[in-house]
Amino acid sequence: MKSSISWAVLLSATAISTGLSGGSALAQGATAAKSPSGEVEAITVIGSQIRGARTTGALPVSVANQEAIQATGAVSAGELFRDLPQAGDVSFNEQTLGGTSPNAARGDVSTVTLRGLGQGNTLLLLNGRRVVAHPTTQTDGFGSPVFGYNANSIPVSGLDRVEVLRDGASALYGSDAVAGVINNVLRSNFTGLQLDGQYGYAEGTHLREYQVNGLAGKRFMDDRASVEVFLGYTAHSDIKVSDQAYTRSSNRTSLIPDGTFTGNTSFDGRGTAEPWASAQSPISFGTVRSGATAITNASGIFHIQPSSLAGCALQLGNGICMGTGNLSSAALRPLRFDSPKTYPNTSVQPALIGRLNLFVEGSYNISANMKAYTELGYYTATTDAWGGSGGPLSSIPITMAANAYYNPFGPTGSANRLAGLNIPAAGLPLTIVSYNVVDGGANEDKVVNAQYRVLFGVKGDWRGWNYDSALLYNAATVDDTSTAISSTLFQQALNRTTPDAYNPFNGGSLTDFTVGDPTRNPQSTVDSFRIKETRSNKTSLSQWDFKLSRPDLFSLPGGPVGIAAGFEARYETYKDDRDAHQDGSLQYKDSVTGIVYGDDLFGASPSPDVAGTRAVESLYGELAVPVVGPSMHIPLVRSVDLQLAGRFENYSDVGSVAKPKVAGSWDVIDGVRFRGSWSQGFRAPNLETLHSPLLSRSNSATDWIRCDMDQRAKRIVTFSTCSESFAVVRNFSGNTNLKPEESESYSFGAVLQPKFLQPVIGDVTFTVDRWHIAQTGVVGVFDYQNAITLDYLLRLQGKSNPNVVRAAVTADDVALAAGTGLAAVGQVQTVNGVYSNLQPRTVEGVDIGISYRLRGTPIGDWRADVNYAKLTSFFQIPSTDQKTLLDAQTSGTISKTIAISGAANLIGAGGNPSDKWSATIVWSKGPAELGAFTQYIAPVFDTGVVDTLGNTWIIKSQITANLYGQWTFDRDKPNKTSIRIGARNITNAAPPLSSGGYLGSLYTPQGRYLYMSVHKTF
Repeated sequence: MKSSISWAVLLSATAISTGLSGGSALAQGATAAKSPSGEVEAITVIGSQIRGARTTGALPVSVANQEAIQATGAVSAGELFRDLPQAGDVSFNEQTLGGTSPNAARGDVSTVTLRGLGQGNTLLLLNGRRVVAHPTTQTDGFGSPVFGYNANSIPVSGLDRVEVLRDGASALYGSDAVAGVINNVLRSNFTGLQLDGQYGYAEGTHLREYQVNGLAGKRFMDDRASVEVFLGYTAHSDIKVSDQAYTRSSNRTSLIPDGTFTGNTSFDGRGTAEPWASAQSPISFGTVRSGATAITNASGIFHIQPSSLAGCALQLGNGICMGTGNLSSAALRPLRFDSPKTYPNTSVQPALIGRLNLFVEGSYNISANMKAYTELGYYTATTDAWGGSGGPLSSIPITMAANAYYNPFGPTGSANRLAGLNIPAAGLPLTIVSYNVVDGGANEDKVVNAQYRVLFGVKGDWRGWNYDSALLYNAATVDDTSTAISSTLFQQALNRTTPDAYNPFNGGSLTDFTVGDPTRNPQSTVDSFRIKETRSNKTSLSQWDFKLSRPDLFSLPGGPVGIAAGFEARYETYKDDRDAHQDGSLQYKDSVTGIVYGDDLFGASPSPDVAGTRAVESLYGELAVPVVGPSMHIPLVRSVDLQLAGRFENYSDVGSVAKPKVAGSWDVIDGVRFRGSWSQGFRAPNLETLHSPLLSRSNSATDWIRCDMDQRAKRIVTFSTCSESFAVVRNFSGNTNLKPEESESYSFGAVLQPKFLQPVIGDVTFTVDRWHIAQTGVVGVFDYQNAITLDYLLRLQGKSNPNVVRAAVTADDVALAAGTGLAAVGQVQTVNGVYSNLQPRTVEGVDIGISYRLRGTPIGDWRADVNYAKLTSFFQIPSTDQKTLLDAQTSGTISKTIAISGAANLIGAGGNPSDKWSATIVWSKGPAELGAFTQYIAPVFDTGVVDTLGNTWIIKSQITANLYGQWTFDRDKPNKTSIRIGARNITNAAPPLSSGGYLGSLYTPQGRYLYMSVHKTF
């Protein structure tokens, strides 16, 4: 491991200082700020660390100023960033997060990702410095837990501008800047008082939202000192599953138009854990009979069902009966549990009880050339969400004792023993195979997020050098508390020998089989096993940095050479503190079998606490080199500017990396520029992938070999109607041998500003940039469904996948395989994996921007912007096992209707639309202003839904439009008031249909959203 690196190496590569003239696709940014005292202060725009250098626009940078931010009507930064066409799918937001799963990130969370590379590949900055990662992770498309930055902690109304660098920038900013950087710059040098408020609601939903903000600033001590205080508060009600047709039921097959997808069971998301219980007596006993009637299968499995459905073996009275086997067959699909219809008030988007943003900036001019400054930030948000009920995991079974009061196979003479049983007089214990504790009610989840940020720094000028040094501490916490069930307490209630025991065999609704459980157990019984569980997480970032820059180190014929250099030392921590019922502190011991399980949280996999720390030291350097300047008067070469930069980082846990970047621009004439860049990047493995102990997660998966058996036996026609889906457990663990993900990127493009037309048509800027990013060693786990598919292929060849662990073959398994020519297999129990550096992937595309300004006309001022992003390639190179599966499909060995995830061309897959664009037009004259914003998202594929011909379901394109009107009173006076009335999604367009109802990573579950805001300046 290297401990140092020469400045010659550092300065041998990377990017040119970023100019915004012609480089912005949102709005033009300034390069200097004027304080109320009249002094002009050079500022650093993202993409360069050189203060005051001649900016040349070598990098693709978009800047949204206050005017552009306000035009969106966004209440949170998460909403604001979603409007970026370059933004990929946002899988880390409050609509797509965890529901009632304690293993997911939940609450007031939204992040941002550029170029479709997923969260963790876009670096978020606040005033040019890092933001702490949100403390809870979310699994990405590679099965790896990834951290995101919580954009909702950024106060939108307190922003001066947002700078988006759409280019790899690890050489300047370090890890995570693979796809780009978003820098949020808060307002400063403000004097006076500003108040604003906004109220809005989404038509046809329960969503009601309001926000109030205040900004105050004052200069004192003869203008040597200043302080600005921003305070914002936001709250909104929840969006409920009953609000929209596509969330009102888990069974969305009725929403599918007639065609090859009609009846496709992928749109039926109803659960196989139902109020209609399935249970199993000991396999060793065999078939249980009542007289001559078999009431279990050979494996001892039986289920409860309505008497009105075929398949009854023994009538139990009250409209229910007992049938043999479990409930997974296609004939019993009508019994699957529809949680949204049962709990219509559960949340699609949680209620925001309150979000508070407080930010204080202060500065003091120690001397004419030295300033001390501070940033103090605090954010907290509380959300409340309701989710459905659940049942036990197959990996952590609940056993009903033989003498339990409601055991139908109880001892002779017991109250509920069935007549004529061929079982011992002492009875038989039962294992709950599948069941939903519906009478336990919906689960409530309250999440409190908090962040605090403390920074003290000093900056100034010394003999022509600009310096800036600061100490930063930024921490984030999450306290997630939800109602849950204790497995120990549930088993105790189940195994009581008195009538107050819990009865799982009383069936469900006889009028709508998929909804509810009117035959509820006494509330006192239910309350006896209900608990509250809490998960507490924390991340922290401690950093010290020192930066030097000079715009005129020495001069060349083309102009002065700028330089920047710096050092950063940061210390990162992460702790995931699970509830004692889940982390193994309180274990569940089956009182019947004596088996001890890793956790006591009903329906949740064991999750040990995770903790990790790392220290990082960084050195970086940058040169801005004016090769040719306008004063040289070279034909067709007005100017040529280069920037070279490099960064070295030493990690305490994964080694060292050094990455370069080179960029340049060539101005042919004034208004015609060509630009390009090349860089290398990296992303360090996160602390969870390095330090996680063995984790288990339960997910539903399809066992394709059993589907093949059903098709060969003509029980189904095609794989698309297969019902052989079961809950399986994924086991995976951290890997301290992980290496950083590495990348190489380049971009090239042009900026055109026909200045000779300005007097006639106004200011026009046209930009086009072609970009390319190639990543290697992406951290992930081989997909568990792919692993099961591989096991299917290998079993066709007489082998098996050792990472897929199956139960012992039962008599029912033998019966399922009979006559098919396939060997019987047990049900999948677990799929094992480990985090590793996977195969490379390549992403490339084109960005086009058009900006237009026309001022001072008799009919007013006009502003228009168009921003278009085209994804031309997104290719994930298949791993050896993935290629084996793809080849098997090509040869016809396995069906083409089986989805092989994470390989080949990913354009249009899930959240990767091929095209996104947005357009804004604003007209103003005097006190009046009108604005419109529209956005288009191209179709994508629902990769898990395949018809009988092997075609995937297309999630259609969507175009939405926003409108607003504003009137400003006393606009030329310091005390002015603005009133704005607007609408987002003015056409009330619903998100296009997907198998999950809607694709929450691209769309929001809202129709038309109307709002009114008032802005007052004193």
